[in-house]
Amino acid sequence: MLHPQAFANAFAAASIVFYLVLVILRLAAPPFFKLVLNSQFLGADIASQVPRFNAANLLGFLIAITVIAWIFAYLVAVIYNKYSK
Repeated sequence: MLHPQAFANAFAAASIVFYLVLVILRLAAPPFFKLVLNSQFLGADIASQVPRFNAANLLGFLIAITVIAWIFAYLVAVIYNKYSK
């Protein structure tokens, strides 16, 4: 049995860390960031679609990723608990 709130908190925290790693990678090593991001989409040039970096974008994406990841993980845990009985 999964505890929905704990699962959602852990998933949201992991999503934040992953996003921050990608932001740091984009600032520190742009060619490697482009390689990593594009390889996830079978070579499609997705990295060119990433918006320019500024503090407002960083904060907005962090909030959006946190909220969406938390809600998704909470629903997954609730549905898992419902059907695992």
